[in-house]
Amino acid sequence: MSVDRVIVIGTSSGGVDALRVLVAGLPGDFVTPICVVQHIAPSAPGILHQILERAGSLPAFKATSDMPLRAPGIYIAPPDFHLMIAKDTLQITQGPRENRFRPAIDPLFRSAAYRYGPNAIGVILTGDLDDGTAGLGAIKKSGGIAIVQDPTEALYPSMPRSAIQHVAVDHVVPIAELAPLLATLTALPTAAFATHRSPALETEVQIANGEDARQVGVLRLGQPSLYTCPD
Repeated sequence: MSVDRVIVIGTSSGGVDALRVLVAGLPGDFVTPICVVQHIAPSAPGILHQILERAGSLPAFKATSDMPLRAPGIYIAPPDFHLMIAKDTLQITQGPRENRFRPAIDPLFRSAAYRYGPNAIGVILTGDLDDGTAGLGAIKKSGGIAIVQDPTEALYPSMPRSAIQHVAVDHVVPIAELAPLLATLTALPTAAFATHRSPALETEVQIANGEDARQVGVLRLGQPSLYTCPD
């Protein structure tokens, strides 16, 4: 069955506790798949899916490539891999680190914007620095919905604050109000999605997917830096 809407969530420090609260408030028949990036060390065991499955009534999975995207379900990025959304399936990739992380939030959010446009819902939770801001901006520019945890209650407010400062977010809510908000939003009709997609967004998605940056047109995005990433 084709998926017509997706929720993507990004978090870092303090995120496990916030995610527990969120999933505890969602029903077991929640109608929209949820993809999650939690910043995690490459050597970590990757058990967040087990933690979240115990916290609520939704099934949770460690994402693998070509895994079908279905509801109900929560899909978690594994350690040292970006999580990307293809059409109705997932991909995990070892594309370049972004914002010093792999998995990073921005690649997931940009892929959601590219694949689902106005039917993508992006959520930024507690965390340090600013990963997720650019990806949330891409969702907003594609007509999707941007949600941010209230930074005044976030254990680590930097990521929510950055998103609020740089993106015209639609909702800023305490974590306890996020599950009811998502239930309300996903009950609304889906929007028509134009087939035209931003070439720049497509290029960024392809690079995060591990494709050769020059071959997919990275020079359209700007001039190369004299400094290079060790990745």
